[in-house]
This record gives sequence, structure tokens and C-alpha cells, in this order.
Amino acid sequence: MTDTFGIADPSRVDLTNVDGPGGPSLRDITCYLNQGSNEYNGQLGARVSALFVILITAMACTLFPVVATRTRFKIPLYVYLFARYFGAGVIIATAFIHLLQPGYDSIGPATCVGMTGGWAGYSWPPALALTSSMLTFLMGFAAERYVEKKHGLPHSSGESPLAIGNGRTGPVDAAATRYETERRRSTHTHQGLHSSDQDGQQLAASPYPDEHKHHSPDESFERDSIDSAKEKAAELAFKQQIAAFLILEFGVIFHSVIIGLTLGTAGAEFASLYPVIVFHQAFEGLGIGARLSAIPFPRRLRWMPWTLCAAYGLTTPIAIAIALGLRTTYNAGSFTANVVSGVLDSTSAGILIYTGFVELIARDFLFNPDRTDDDKQLAFMIASVLLGAAIMALLGKWA
Repeated sequence: MTDTFGIADPSRVDLTNVDGPGGPSLRDITCYLNQGSNEYNGQLGARVSALFVILITAMACTLFPVVATRTRFKIPLYVYLFARYFGAGVIIATAFIHLLQPGYDSIGPATCVGMTGGWAGYSWPPALALTSSMLTFLMGFAAERYVEKKHGLPHSSGESPLAIGNGRTGPVDAAATRYETERRRSTHTHQGLHSSDQDGQQLAASPYPDEHKHHSPDESFERDSIDSAKEKAAELAFKQQIAAFLILEFGVIFHSVIIGLTLGTAGAEFASLYPVIVFHQAFEGLGIGARLSAIPFPRRLRWMPWTLCAAYGLTTPIAIAIALGLRTTYNAGSFTANVVSGVLDSTSAGILIYTGFVELIARDFLFNPDRTDDDKQLAFMIASVLLGAAIMALLGKWA
């Protein structure tokens, strides 16, 4: 009933005797019905334009939250909060609607792949999502423990990172205490940097407005000690957060590759996919940029957030370019293509589910000691999350 590649041979499929003696199996019929072919139907100019439109849109939306927190350009507080938490909702909806469900469609129990060989008899999409979620947790926990042990930082001790390490006494302790007091005070008066992640960025700003005036030797020593403490605290915050972000971007990039290949080789549905994927990548870029904006990068790595934004923005256009090169031969419905896309989608879904709920939602709303107490602002943040999830879920109707 099948050819040499394990796919049903249309000339030998008899739909009148399913699972009967000498008749086709349900697996053969499913493979026959699901097998695809190259669907490219021209429109090369529109596909090339999609490459540039998605590049510009994705880059702009990814960079917006980063620019808002790392330049002198003033962004209204509620505009920034909307971008950040709308993006968080987008990431979570992407995991369930745009990754886990396509994983079922590619390698689930009711598909050709899911009825073939070792793929049969077990539902692999949730298993792969579970595995990647647990691996993401273990990698994040290992990174956290490494930083704690290397720097002698007790977990949940209530001790400020500023006071760790050097056995300082006298004016240095006073300087650290004074700095921490001013930092916490500024946290509640400038809610644009309200989360525990972003509080680390405040370490780069001195609480002393007259820092350029002449100081006594003791005051100079105190100021130098504070600068050293700020740098150490920022380094600790960066090391504790960068691993989780890299895992998040890794999962999103997997998905972006599949999207680019699909758009570059799509057939009649290209006209509807084009605008949907532009919005899809824009919203997803907001989520990536919002998470990136909360990480306090040390001075020696100030180039890194811009590079990570560029990595996301370039992924889909590069995948579209590759698809255009293979536009007359690539078959998105082939057995191999379904296996690859199903595994990547399911794995990425697990990464984004864990990262979305733990790193983007729980970290800010449940485990943040400096979270705002302003009910109006909290309601706005939650509404932004729900709106992002709802719009991204709605886009799943088309792509």
C-alpha cells in the first residue's frame, strides 16, 4: 500500500474496504489524504516584499521596549507597560495556539506520522512539550544555583546584593545601606522600572544628584564603594536572568523558521497568510523585546540586547529567502517536513509555556517584592496580558 518512502500510493488505495482483508489500513488512507505537494503558485514579487516588510516590522517592534529603557528617548509609562505585558500575553498564546496545536497537526495521533512506526501508540506533542518545559526549568535552576554558589549569595536571605562579599565595614557599609534605601525609594516613585528585573537597571543610576561636586576623602571612598557595589549587583542580576531569556529566544526562533518556510512556499493561501504573519511576528517581537528590556546588561555587554533583537528580526526573513530558493521543490506536507516541524513546534511550545508563565507573568505579578501597589496600574498590566493573549489566539484562525 505504500511506496519506498512509507507514504501511501494513491493508485493502490481502495476506500471501499478499509481495514478489511487485502484492503487499505486507516493509516494508509490518512497518509494519502494528508500527503502534500509543492504548492508554489508564483507571486514572487509579493513574497520578496514579505521578506522586507517582516524584517522591518519585527525589528521595530522588538527594539521598541529596549529603546524605551536604554536610551534618553522618553516613553510614556503606560505605553511601555502596554508593550511589555501585551507581549507577555502574546508569548503564552503563541505557545498554545501557534505551536502546540500545529505540533498535533503534524505528528499527533490522528496524523500520518502519528500512525507510523515508532510514532504510533503514543501522543508525542505533549510529551515533547513536557520534556522541554522540565529541561527549561532545570537549566534555569542550574544557572541560578551556579550564580548563588559562585558569588556566595544565599537564596531568599533578604540580603541586598550590594552587601555581599567583601567584608566591608564602616563607611562602606553605610554607603551600601544608603544606596539601597535610595534605590528602593526610587523604585516606588518611578514605576516605569517597576519589576524586580528592571530594578537592577536602576543600579546604574546614582542616587546622589551632586555626585560631580567636590567630596572629602571619606565621601570619595564611600562613592567608589557604592559604584563597585552597583556593578556587582548588576552583574549578578544579569547572570541570573540571561539564561532564561536565551532559552525563550531559542524557542521563538524555531517557530520563526517554520513560519518563514511556510510563507515562502505557500500556495493559494499566501494572500491571507502574508498580513497575518506580519502581525504575528510584530506581536511576538514585542514579547521578546519586553523581556529583553528588563535584563540589566553590564557595560561590557551593552551590545548584546541589540544583537539579540537583530537575531529575532532576521530569522523569519532568512527563512523566507531560503524558501524562495527552494520554492519549486520544497514540500511542506511531506513526511519528513511534518516530523521536523512537529518536533520543533512541540518542543518550542514547552519552552514558551514555562517561560511565559514563570519568567514573564509570575516573576512580575507574584514574586516581585517591588511590584506596584497601584490597583489602576495593576489592572492595566493584567488587561494588557489578556489582550495580547486574546489577539494572538485569534490570529491562530488564519496562521
